[in-house]
Amino acid sequence: MASLTVSLDERSYPIFIESGLLSNANLLSQYIRSQRVCIISNEVVAPLYLDTIKQSLSQFQIDEIILEDGEASKNLQNFEAVMAHMLEQGHGRDSTIIALGGGVIGDLSGFAAACYQRGIDFIQVPTTLLSQVDSSVGGKTAVNHPLGKNMIGAFYQPKAVFIDLDTLSTLPEREFSAGMAEVIKYGVLADKAFFDWLNDNQQAIKNKDSQALAKMIEHCCAIKADIVARDEKESGVRAHLNLGHTFGHAIEAELGYGKWLHGEAVATGMVMASQLAHDLTLIDGDDVASVTELVQQFDLPVRAPASMKFEDFIRHMRRDKKNMNGNIRLILPVKLGQCDIFDDVTQQQLAQVIECLTDTQ
Repeated sequence: MASLTVSLDERSYPIFIESGLLSNANLLSQYIRSQRVCIISNEVVAPLYLDTIKQSLSQFQIDEIILEDGEASKNLQNFEAVMAHMLEQGHGRDSTIIALGGGVIGDLSGFAAACYQRGIDFIQVPTTLLSQVDSSVGGKTAVNHPLGKNMIGAFYQPKAVFIDLDTLSTLPEREFSAGMAEVIKYGVLADKAFFDWLNDNQQAIKNKDSQALAKMIEHCCAIKADIVARDEKESGVRAHLNLGHTFGHAIEAELGYGKWLHGEAVATGMVMASQLAHDLTLIDGDDVASVTELVQQFDLPVRAPASMKFEDFIRHMRRDKKNMNGNIRLILPVKLGQCDIFDDVTQQQLAQVIECLTDTQ
């Protein structure tokens, strides 16, 4: 079993990575401190894995909340429904929430845990590649608002993260590809050698080779755990993890949450950020081509939807959480494996890259 630690003093917690973790009753139960457990999942994941985890935790008093699938369900209405369920079922401050699902379930469950009776324990059990390598680690919890993605939330760390590699066997190909956007992101922003490894091991990854997936997921988690340990609440280097997200969140918000998967929007946003970096003479054309080609190898989009105009992007980008003093802040690569924060990009420069990388059909 691979294991890592997110080092945050008294809020430190482990990440476990192995096949069959959902059946490891002894390990799971170590991180639950009372008899009361609420499992939050969705209508797609629950039929696959809810019974397994309930059987592993049969000594606990368990109830569950099953939400609809998709990004559109990460909203205040479902947050309120979770609060009502917890109150109606008599959950106390020593109860534990288990998030069983992808990033939507993890984000909403974590925010609910952060708010219920001013904070109760929660455990992440991510079942998508994207949530395993990114959203389950680091304690960012939130729900969406029509005016902006993840605008209502809190930093709240889980007690543990259990990544069962077997859950990837039921993941649709489109969802797997979306997760690869976040995987590629780590190579672009922090580790050129990992970027090269992804290029060299494309086929093994596409074939879901267990050793390749385990190595890839562990490395992504290690990069994120290190960054989070240095900057838990995103006052500095943690903002680098938002590479591609400023453009990507604009696409998601404009189209309506769920029309493009989060990873698909991030993939296009990462290509746009790379092209903008080239326009600013930060990286050369070969680097842009390398990022674009690797993104395309995993069947991810590299151009913004034709329906979006410059004004659509700017309207949403102005609400981005990274912005300071009214300036749009962008994470841009300065070379493959390294990025930085820029807040002096002009509207003309933004317009140029948006026009260049927006679909014409």
